Amino acid sequence: MAADQRRAQGPGEVVGTVRMLTFLWDHPMQRRVSLLTTVAVALAVVVCSAVGYLALCSTLVSTSQEIALGIAQDLAGPAARAIEGTGTLPADLQQPGQVVVQAVDASGTVLRTPGDDLALVVEPSDLEAAGPAGGLVQRTGRTVDGQRYAVVALPLPGTGHALLVGRPLGPALHVLEVQRFILGAVCLAGVLAAAVVGVLVGASGLRPMRQLTEAMEHVTATQDYQPVSVRYAKGDLVTMAGSFNLMLASLTKARERQSRLVADAGHELRTPLTSLRTNVDLLAEDLGRDRLSEEQKAAVLGDVQGQLGELTEMIGDLVHVARDDSTLTLAPLDVVELVRDAVERVQRRAAGITFDVALQPLFVVADPDSLRRAVTNLLDNAVKWSPPGATVRVRLEGNRLRVSDAGPGIPEADLPYVFDRFFRGESGRHTKGTGLGLAIVAKTMDEIGGSVHAGRSAEGGAELTLQLPGVTSREAVSSLLVPAREAAPETAPVTATAKKGRLTPAR
Repeated sequence: MAADQRRAQGPGEVVGTVRMLTFLWDHPMQRRVSLLTTVAVALAVVVCSAVGYLALCSTLVSTSQEIALGIAQDLAGPAARAIEGTGTLPADLQQPGQVVVQAVDASGTVLRTPGDDLALVVEPSDLEAAGPAGGLVQRTGRTVDGQRYAVVALPLPGTGHALLVGRPLGPALHVLEVQRFILGAVCLAGVLAAAVVGVLVGASGLRPMRQLTEAMEHVTATQDYQPVSVRYAKGDLVTMAGSFNLMLASLTKARERQSRLVADAGHELRTPLTSLRTNVDLLAEDLGRDRLSEEQKAAVLGDVQGQLGELTEMIGDLVHVARDDSTLTLAPLDVVELVRDAVERVQRRAAGITFDVALQPLFVVADPDSLRRAVTNLLDNAVKWSPPGATVRVRLEGNRLRVSDAGPGIPEADLPYVFDRFFRGESGRHTKGTGLGLAIVAKTMDEIGGSVHAGRSAEGGAELTLQLPGVTSREAVSSLLVPAREAAPETAPVTATAKKGRLTPAR
């Protein structure tokens, strides 16, 4: 039956729990925190008060019983002799302070001291104490007129009786009544204090959360992606704020890339598009008129094809420099093999240019396409500035790749800007190219944690050096470090050395 009752009560208890959780969930977090804090503190105060009250009650009762036991032990000898001699209790066994002294046998017959108006209600345990195998009994009981007493039943060997000594609990009960009033007042004050503390904890504890919420709302409303500062935040809130700031930094970088791509495209594509449109309009106007000769038409079409190739190359470069770092595919690479492939590819379109190549083993972890494009851009740049019959020297020593040409070199005034987007010095304004080749090299080095430096070669031309984070043995590839990207703009600084990345252990 009890099991059936528990099963019957189960669904109701579940419904009650669900309703309580729903009630809490439907309220704001600050109110929930305040309410839960208030309940927790109030429960702690009530439980502590209850435990203290019960402990005091037990102490007072046990103290009264110990006093009654001491009196019984003092009176046991005289009482036993009197019962054996006269079968009664003498008057001199009476005690002051309304202490009751009486004897009882196993049949329930009570012996009282003469003139004592108080009588204890005898219980079965007292009768057992009076029996042959009886032992000490300590209990609480009442007198015939209903007063509460601490009672001790002490067997009197050889008499067939047990001595009952009762000590009144009235003073102890009065102390407990006063204590109940005091604890009630303390509990009430504790509940009120708990309510105040709950409100304060809810307000102050959730202040960093409110600040973070306000910051999110501000970002949503204004599109201002500045990092937020959350005061008084600790623990998980610090982690949450840091993650939110990392998200803002990523959004800032993405927006900067988007804005830069739009600005660069609008600025740099205008000239080739204008030239292309002019040539197309010229061909369109000549339809049906045949004013242009076949040679002139071929020349215009050749210009159109060249402009389309230039546009295609520029769009590809723009997309590359605006690409998100998270799209990179990192893999172990043999730099020697990659450089040789790039040299062969460039040499096929570099008539009259000789390549002097000396490569030592080097292995890196990088995006294959990005690093291959960066090396190719260095080689194309050297070929572009080398006079016919010149030699381009390629050296891979340790973790440095140097590409030197025999051209006019880079003026000192241009060195801080050679890795900027669309930068062209005075000598390069009339040469072909998008102005993005070296910017792509700098961006690639930044992605893999390397650097690029521009200087002057021994022959007086330009020398571009890549500092690659790698190892010289294939067996050590697994211990390579990979770049940890920083939330910073991707442009190279205004020095001859592009910004270096930092490295963390591969996982």
